[in-house]
Amino acid sequence: MAMADDTVGVKSLFGVSHDDSKLQLSVRRIGLDWSKTQVRNAAEYQDSPVSALNATSQDYIKGVFDTILEYTKNKFKWDNSLFMEYGKTTLKPYNAPATTDENADKILFSSDLSYACWDFSGLKFGPTVRAAYETQFADSAESPRQNIIRSSAGISLFDHKIIKSLYLTGIHEYDFTYAGAQNSKIGAEFGWRLEYPVRDGVKFSADGYYREYFSYSRYVGTDLERDLSAVVRLDTNLWGDFTMGPYVQYRLARARGAEHYGSNLIFGISFNYITKFLL
Repeated sequence: MAMADDTVGVKSLFGVSHDDSKLQLSVRRIGLDWSKTQVRNAAEYQDSPVSALNATSQDYIKGVFDTILEYTKNKFKWDNSLFMEYGKTTLKPYNAPATTDENADKILFSSDLSYACWDFSGLKFGPTVRAAYETQFADSAESPRQNIIRSSAGISLFDHKIIKSLYLTGIHEYDFTYAGAQNSKIGAEFGWRLEYPVRDGVKFSADGYYREYFSYSRYVGTDLERDLSAVVRLDTNLWGDFTMGPYVQYRLARARGAEHYGSNLIFGISFNYITKFLL
C-alpha cells in the first residue's frame, strides 16, 4: 500500500493524473480609461512661471474590451482571446482650434495552445504554439490600417495563481499593411501576464511583451526592429464585478528607418467590468 500511495503522490506532483476538463469565459476587462486637464484663462498666464496655469487643456478617453475563452483538458490548455482598444486625445489650446489625435487603435485575435509537461505547485511548464491576427479600426493620417498575421512557437509557464502566462517564443509575421509591399519577418518574443491579490477586493496586474526582429523579406522603413509594450494596473472593487483604479501604459519601439526610439507613456484612471463564467 505504501508503494501505491507513493506512486499517486508522484503523479499529482509532476502532472495531471486524471481526466479533467473545463471551459471558462473570462472577461479580463471591459473598461473606460479617462483623464482630463482643464485650464481656464490660460491666455492671461502665458508669462507666468506656474506651468499649471498656462498649460493646454486636454481630454483623453480610451475604451478597452478584453476577453478570453479558456478550455483545459488534462495537460492541454487552449485559449482564444479577443482584445480591442480605441482612444483619442483632444487638445484645446487657448489661441488655436482644438485638435484630436488617435493614441490607441488595436484589434488582436489570438489562439494559444499549451501543453503542461511539468506541473509543480500549480505552476505549469511546457511547449506553446500560437496564431494571431492584428489590425486596427481605422487608417491613420499618414498610413493605412495595420494588418499582420503572426505565428509563434516556444515554451511557457502558465496557470499559476500569480504567473498567468510567462513565455519565450520564436515568431513569424506576415505584414500586408501596405499593398504591394507585403513583408515577412522573423524574430523572438518574450511576454508576461501577472496577477497579484494585494488584499480582499484589490488586485495588482501587469502584462506586456518585448519583440526583437532579426530578418525581413524586404525593406520597409516603418517596420519595427524592437518593440516593448507594458501595462500595469491596480483594480479596486467598487460594487460587484465593477472596479476602479490607476494604471500606467508604456510603449517603446524603434523603426528600421528611424534613428531614435519612439515612446508613449500614459497615466490614468480606469473603470472596468471584470468577471468569469463557467460554460
